[in-house]
Amino acid sequence: MMLRYALQTVRDRKAGFLGAFVALLCAAALVTACGTLLETGLRGKIRTERYAATPVLVSADQNVHETTVKEKKGGRTKTKHKAKPVAERAWLPAATVDAVRAVPGVERAVPELTFQAVPLVEAAGEALPSYGHAWTSAVLTPFTLTEGRAPQGGGEVVVDRALAARAGLKPGSELAVQSTGEPRTYRVSGVAKTDRGDLARQSALFFGDDEARRLAARDGQVSAIGVLPAPDVGTTELAARVEQALRGTTAQVATGDERGPVEFLDAAGARIKLVSMGGAMGGTSLLVAILVVVGTFALSVQQRYRELALLRAIAATPRQLRRMIGREALLVGLAAGVTGALAGLPLAAWLHGRFVDSGVVPATLERTAGIFPMLAAVAASLLGAWAAARITGRRIARIRPAEALAEAAVERGRPRWIRSVLGVLLLAGGAVLVVVLGSLRTEPASTPVTFLAVVVLAGAVSLLGPLLVRAATALLAGPLRLTGPGGHLATANLRGNATRMASAVTPLALLIGMTCTVLFITPTLGDAARAQARDGIRAQWVLAAQGPGVTREAAERIRRTPGVTAATEIVHSSVRVGLTKYAAQGVTPAGLTRTWDPEVTGGSLDGFGEENAAVSELAADQLGLRPGSPLKLTLGDGTPVTLTVSAVYARGLGFGDLTLPHRLVAAHADNPLARSVLVATGPDAGTGREQLAAAVAGFPGVRVLTAADADAARAERQDAGAEINLLAMGLVLAFTAIAVVNTLAMSTAERFREFAMLRLAGAERRQVLRMLRAEALAVLLIGTALGSGIALAVLTAFSVGMTGAAAPAVLPVAYAVVVGVAGVLALAATSLPGRVALRVAPVAVATAKG
Repeated sequence: MMLRYALQTVRDRKAGFLGAFVALLCAAALVTACGTLLETGLRGKIRTERYAATPVLVSADQNVHETTVKEKKGGRTKTKHKAKPVAERAWLPAATVDAVRAVPGVERAVPELTFQAVPLVEAAGEALPSYGHAWTSAVLTPFTLTEGRAPQGGGEVVVDRALAARAGLKPGSELAVQSTGEPRTYRVSGVAKTDRGDLARQSALFFGDDEARRLAARDGQVSAIGVLPAPDVGTTELAARVEQALRGTTAQVATGDERGPVEFLDAAGARIKLVSMGGAMGGTSLLVAILVVVGTFALSVQQRYRELALLRAIAATPRQLRRMIGREALLVGLAAGVTGALAGLPLAAWLHGRFVDSGVVPATLERTAGIFPMLAAVAASLLGAWAAARITGRRIARIRPAEALAEAAVERGRPRWIRSVLGVLLLAGGAVLVVVLGSLRTEPASTPVTFLAVVVLAGAVSLLGPLLVRAATALLAGPLRLTGPGGHLATANLRGNATRMASAVTPLALLIGMTCTVLFITPTLGDAARAQARDGIRAQWVLAAQGPGVTREAAERIRRTPGVTAATEIVHSSVRVGLTKYAAQGVTPAGLTRTWDPEVTGGSLDGFGEENAAVSELAADQLGLRPGSPLKLTLGDGTPVTLTVSAVYARGLGFGDLTLPHRLVAAHADNPLARSVLVATGPDAGTGREQLAAAVAGFPGVRVLTAADADAARAERQDAGAEINLLAMGLVLAFTAIAVVNTLAMSTAERFREFAMLRLAGAERRQVLRMLRAEALAVLLIGTALGSGIALAVLTAFSVGMTGAAAPAVLPVAYAVVVGVAGVLALAATSLPGRVALRVAPVAVATAKG
């Protein structure tokens, strides 16, 4: 019977269930979108292009491995094996080619060289990553000549057909190429194509074998080996034979879809980033969804207080009421879950496209649209709806039958004790998270705690909302009364309907708190890093490149310029100490202290050489290092080295955690060119921008910047990082904004009877609207104060942990925009439903049934 009544109720009270439906639909769409990103990170395909005709591919191990053995009770041991990827391409010894050639069934083993090769030419369309190879490895795709001939000698190059079309190249054209060394001009000897069409994700330049080895700068090494099978030898069989022959080495054998990650290392790395991002977004969105859905359902059920009391009056038992509410919730949850899951697919496609456009995810990592995120979204909607119904239904089931005879449903004078206790517990949990956040000193550790703290504190606001609204009303009563009769009515409503008002305050506080946290977390960290960099750079000038980087010869030209006292080349990479990843920079030692001051707190940079390393205080604390300690690390391409710590410095945010010799880092990086060169000049030398620019005039894309210009460029990169954070959390913020509008609209639309009674008592239409605006303003002020307080507490703790100072970066204009948008949403969600409700004649409402 209750199932039939639940169906009838949902059918007859569509408007009443609309708010809950919208909240669940948005939650399901959000879970589907985040789940799709997570699944893409886990199972997204990376299709090969260069190795399309290579069934078996041998490459170096791209991971650092660590095995730990723990002793357990009873003499048993537990062995754990962990692996983490390195940042650069790992290379194989060239002798591996001979070992592969000797495997039975191998018709041909083709050594592959892949290195940076950027054509310095204007080309139409989207710029693609460009790589150089030896012409002998063209067979791995395969590439065949459509024009011209193969490269002969060191001064010729073959380009792929797509690049030739975009850049207007043909046999005989001159083409300048920036590779791993100095730029050089080549003559295009031919244009090549593949049988499968043009390359979509990269450009390919083919050089003679000797020139390719020179440009790769990896003597005695190859990046991969393409294995072509003999006739009648299957791929699986051949791969097993090759794997057996290479057992005991670091070589890896790939076939099928496993070849893609070997070719596109950035896509393989993006998988990990996408899993982390999708998990963080999904977890945060799920917590936000629970908070919003429970509040929306509570408001929806509260609006049916009189109806449910009447059911109790005609002998419905508490269990029957709970079952009916639960079944209604499951019906709404199922409809919203299915609809939201379908809506989440295009949302996931849009979000993935935005990540690709912003460079967070490479286009080579294809989006996966599986059924599992949709099933998870439907399950989450059903579970969330059922849980929300159980939470709200417990209170409703306690209604005494006599309450059905009351003329008005009046809220309890104070919330139930269990709600207050849970609210205090959540507040304490949020405080603990804030304290913990203040002790975290790495971004990967602090970021998830930051957003978790915001949601937990918003949950405390939700539970303690009625008490907070009453306390705030006591403060706002005076100013509200100054607005006239509408203010008096608004004050009375805030006091008498604190629970209803709290349901509107919670999503508003969450919206402002979460948005401010997302907007200001990157500037908080970035401003501190920029300040350290500004204070630590002693050089007056900085060389920067618009292309791949600044070459060694350009830096030497600067060093030979009269008046220049030092020029420090800086190349960036990342390394691993054990399995922990650290940002590292390589610097040229000569004249280092004249261009760079990282605020050394231990040891000295004097005598910093090829066997030394300098570490930040954070890295020294984490790794237990001090001056003179040995530092074992794995370079970007997987090469292990041991260095001696010569100095510990304080400005780790500005300059990275590890500073290593330039030659060492560059020799093991895919791009060995300097990202920047710090240039110090004598005080009376008179050497300025013109002289330095003249020295590097022959190097394309190299610019001379002042220290202030370089700081402005860092600020632009920081803004780009903030945009990515906003994009990543944008769906959660949009969902929260919809929840604000949804809750306020629900809260206002159900008050048509109250508005009618006010009209019949003599209130004018404009007075009722003024009352609504006063209420919305009060809700906005309360929500803004609570949301701002949450964001300030969390950002301050984040700043203390990451920068050592309680100095969160709050941008006044951005904050004003956030509050302004929240205000517009609140006023619109209150005024529009109010105007619609006031269109009905008061007498018609008063005499209507139900």
